[in-house]
Amino acid sequence: MNASSYWRDRPVFVTGATGLLGGWLVRRLVEDGAEVVALVRDWVPRSNLISGELLQRVAVVRGDVRDQKVLERALGEYEIDTVFHLAAQTIVGVANRNPVSTLDTNVRGTWALLEASRRSPLVRSVIVASSDKAYGDHEQLPYDEAAPLQGRHPYDVSKSAADLITTMYGVTYDLPVAITRCGNFYGGGDLNWNRLVPGTIRAALRGERPVLRSDGTLIRDYFYVEDGASAYMQLAQALHDRADLRGQAFNFSNELQVDVLALTRRILERMESPLQPDVRAEAKHEIQHQWLSAAKARRLLDWSPGFSLDQGLDRTIAWYREFLARG
Repeated sequence: MNASSYWRDRPVFVTGATGLLGGWLVRRLVEDGAEVVALVRDWVPRSNLISGELLQRVAVVRGDVRDQKVLERALGEYEIDTVFHLAAQTIVGVANRNPVSTLDTNVRGTWALLEASRRSPLVRSVIVASSDKAYGDHEQLPYDEAAPLQGRHPYDVSKSAADLITTMYGVTYDLPVAITRCGNFYGGGDLNWNRLVPGTIRAALRGERPVLRSDGTLIRDYFYVEDGASAYMQLAQALHDRADLRGQAFNFSNELQVDVLALTRRILERMESPLQPDVRAEAKHEIQHQWLSAAKARRLLDWSPGFSLDQGLDRTIAWYREFLARG
């Protein structure tokens, strides 16, 4: 069954729908005919979900991902078949300053969602968003899915713990769940301006030097958000048909190693900006080098990214030019 016909009229529940990936995923699902129910805690007027016509095409459940009763009601009353769990506190700096709230949202929110899914007899696929940060720091690169989860700092630990809990539900309770581990998402719709890509683009459009919190040498795996949405949907469809995927994790990546300073300069070059970054070297508790292997996804899912880094950056820059021009 092709992707479009698979999703047509399928009841789908998305947590974190006002976030960067959530907005693009909801759009793709709606375009493919899915009946989308979005869990929304905070009303974010300029998010992709709420700012345009997309909101008129989904059902909205107001609530917190940690509230298991709300989740059970939503899954039951909307007869949900597929769940995408994206809701999380995703900012490393915020996690370092607020570890308890980050752990509460990312860990308790995950087990509440998984337990609600376990109690719902109609749920047939659950995709849980983990992160490359769940691996912690390793000398052997690139990370593959067999690498141990050994987060040491608040955000990383929250993802390691949530990832392990998800595996538990797949292995112990045979819940039809799979885990995604991706690098740093970028793309239009990210309103967290302290992140590198949107912050750099906005600064350049304002004629200001982009600020780097780190010393610029951190190496990351950057992954375009539209590729992320496609990967999540492809994994959910595969999980629906294949019990052997239950409890498994998959890396999705362009398999590129790019340091922060190089990416900043690449963005400025593509914007034809003469500005130079302001390197502050203030960031603490950051992993120096992360890079993912997507060999397992290629082998078992026949997956590959649709956009190169430059193609993704060009689409992202165009999105922000239009968005910020609207004021």
